[in-house]
Amino acid sequence: MHEVKKMKHTAIDTAAIRDAAKNLDDGAVTVGYQADRKEVIAMLNGALATELVCVLRYKRHYYTANGLQNGPIKAEFLQHAMEEQAHADLLAERIVQLNGSPDFNPATLVERSHAEYDDSDNIQSMIKANLIAERIAIEAYRQMIEQIGDTDPTTKHMLTGIMAMEEEHADDMRDLLA
Repeated sequence: MHEVKKMKHTAIDTAAIRDAAKNLDDGAVTVGYQADRKEVIAMLNGALATELVCVLRYKRHYYTANGLQNGPIKAEFLQHAMEEQAHADLLAERIVQLNGSPDFNPATLVERSHAEYDDSDNIQSMIKANLIAERIAIEAYRQMIEQIGDTDPTTKHMLTGIMAMEEEHADDMRDLLA
């Protein structure tokens, strides 16, 4: 015999739903948003700076890596640069959704980034610098996800997806070092 589980019936707060229709200037941020918006935007801008520095580092490595045997590594660098740019785009979009301003100021980019820029000239040093940066990004995203908790499910979901790709990047770089 199958036992049928009954779903608990919870009431939807109709008043809160109707309140969401007010304050149209707030865009996606409704009264039910539980996170500290300014704090989340600051974290996202730090992540944005990190992603932009990673784009620049991977692009430099792509263009300056030489040697016929390094073609596949160069291709990996280019692919990662494009994926880091996609992360930056996601972060900038989310900052705007939260009524913030994405900070693309190049004058302060490196100091706001969690990862460092690298101008290595040899392929092993490039791979190592990228692996270090990926590990830094993974830990930064893990901490952001932990700090946000369940107060902003959309941002948490986005950061979890980005972190998963950063983990793939770290694996790729580790494999290239082997």
